[in-house]
Amino acid sequence: MCGIVGYVGFRNATDVLIDGLRRLEYRGYDSAGVAVRTPAGLKVVKRSGKLSALESALKEERLEGPLGIGHT
Repeated sequence: MCGIVGYVGFRNATDVLIDGLRRLEYRGYDSAGVAVRTPAGLKVVKRSGKLSALESALKEERLEGPLGIGHT
């Protein structure tokens, strides 16, 4: 089962998206990803497995921007 969360606002979208995806974890999934609009353009990070794999990838490649969408 999949879940989708989006954000547009003044906060960093990545933080809001990860929080929203955590709230959807109970639904079950096999991958997760986010797409965030940064000053350099649209950046996408996705990983198979649990949300923790995506969070680890985002620690290495921090996405900063006010608009984004995430999925599980």
